[in-house]
Amino acid sequence: MSLIYNIGHLVGIQPSGVLRVQGAAQGQTGVLEHAWLSIEDGRIAAFGPMASCPKMAGQAGQDGSVMPDPDRASVDARGGMVMPGFCDSHTHVVYAGSRDGEFLDKINGLSYEEIAARGGGILNSADRLRQTPERGLYRQSLVRVKEMMKKGTVALEIKSGYGLSPEAELKMLRVIRRIRETVPAAVKSTFLGAHAVGRGYTHAEYVQMVIDLLPEAAPLADFVDVFCDDGFFTVEDTERILEAARGLLTPKIHANELAVSGGVQVGVRHGALSVDHLERTTDAEIEALKGSKTMPTMLPGSSFFLGLPYGRAKDYIQAGLGVALASDYNPGSSPSGDMRFVMAQGCIKMRLTPVEAFNAVTLNSAYAMGLSDRYGSITVGKKAALILTEPGWDLTRVAYQYQTPFIRKVYL
Repeated sequence: MSLIYNIGHLVGIQPSGVLRVQGAAQGQTGVLEHAWLSIEDGRIAAFGPMASCPKMAGQAGQDGSVMPDPDRASVDARGGMVMPGFCDSHTHVVYAGSRDGEFLDKINGLSYEEIAARGGGILNSADRLRQTPERGLYRQSLVRVKEMMKKGTVALEIKSGYGLSPEAELKMLRVIRRIRETVPAAVKSTFLGAHAVGRGYTHAEYVQMVIDLLPEAAPLADFVDVFCDDGFFTVEDTERILEAARGLLTPKIHANELAVSGGVQVGVRHGALSVDHLERTTDAEIEALKGSKTMPTMLPGSSFFLGLPYGRAKDYIQAGLGVALASDYNPGSSPSGDMRFVMAQGCIKMRLTPVEAFNAVTLNSAYAMGLSDRYGSITVGKKAALILTEPGWDLTRVAYQYQTPFIRKVYL
């Protein structure tokens, strides 16, 4: 057993059984000041105020601190904050090379759609990925995952979708599986064959290819996703793919990034665990999500990088819904997996309170991966996947001073 003591703020405390927070509850979280937390077999065993700290050796110091038992692996937090690690429910970190040339195109005024029409975008990534050996793809992608972990991400979802052929999509899913077997962070895998139409296919042929590939993809993946948006896949395409995936994979949907696409509604009809992007929203999407198990997930990194509108997170919460935030880490529209910056954007650009944004990047994002029974809050029995900060930090300061280093240690 190990013990973290002299914690300044223990934040993110939730009762057992709370898998997501919605409405007013998104703006609330349990906080315990001057606390301790014990870990056993990699899980949170107990926590409480320092007055109830498990028996410690020696006397309290002049500053009120407590000396640890030498037989117990102990860490003096020195007044630092302990919080659940970040959970990132939407990434594309398995990719080859870079698309920095397209970055210059964006600076010169080309839109996402114009870059794609010139052979850039997703098709560019697909060409590079097919040319990259599987071992090289794994090594490049693992560097990104380790970078995310160093910045406090303890659970993440990774999508395929840069293969756009049966062989390359399965290669991506194998790489994701190998990453899952390599790192201590929790990794969920999503088959996003329907990310764009691959070269050499008609639209109809490609949709059929995705459907035909589902039985081979399913053993390697947890979820199925479709880019249901203007210029990519229609509601009818999405319906066909999700019907074929029924009983094989749980849906997660890309929707409403480029237009109000109907993707939210089709996702809810098929029991999607999340509908992601939502830069474009009408009241109809909010109404469709009410009473569903589907988590609306917004990706402010894409809004920042592409100059898109930010999702109406505040309206969703005021309507009684919960909201998750994720990084969308990918080479074309959000080349960053820094979830602390995602949290800050939730506050700065989406007008969420620090607690609302914190819940969006921890518990609710864990829910959007089916992991909130194990990750995303300080709850006895959950994984001790934690961030210990330097002394003097609280949630407001994490979002406010979003570039100042704050992590002392990430526990995985």
